[in-house]
Amino acid sequence: MTMIRIATLGPADSNHAFVLSHYLEQRGLQGSEVILINDFPQAFADLEKGHYDYLLQVSAHFSHGDCVGHFMHRVFPVDTFIAASRPLALVARRGVDQPTSVLRQPATRYYTDLRQWQEIDASTTVEALERLRAGQADAAIVAEDAVERFSDELTCLRHLGAALDTWVLYANRPLSTQNPSSRLSLHDNPALQEHFNTVRR
Repeated sequence: MTMIRIATLGPADSNHAFVLSHYLEQRGLQGSEVILINDFPQAFADLEKGHYDYLLQVSAHFSHGDCVGHFMHRVFPVDTFIAASRPLALVARRGVDQPTSVLRQPATRYYTDLRQWQEIDASTTVEALERLRAGQADAAIVAEDAVERFSDELTCLRHLGAALDTWVLYANRPLSTQNPSSRLSLHDNPALQEHFNTVRR
């Protein structure tokens, strides 16, 4: 039996890798080969060429809209779901009494009020942490567990919690029941039906 190959954004401790591991468990696909990529536009091109079978991307990623548009009719969404990110926090380097600069991945820029900070782009929260530890900013929005892992270097300024995001799984061919001209493709979702029922009561 051929192993399923699923790509997503790395590195291994990225939020994408974190969510993918739970997705594979829920779908019973734990034996799949996971390929960690560092560039979504290139990954979409590689998916189209068949270098792997599926590609997972969070819809909040800054490249999402461009990738969907550029690969329309060549790469297809085949599954969607809602998942919580790793809990996040605004952290600062120890010894910095009044932080003035913050590293953040663009999707996290509105998770807390950053108007008092000089904002610096990072491609991922993992990169934000690496650059913070290298002294390239005073603070960063990163996974909350970084404070525990690097307790001698970092201190928590604000707990931000987990973000609920929409995730999309792509393939280079549509589902067998997927008509490109159809308006909706809905999955049975008992939790959503209960949500509707609660509102209608």
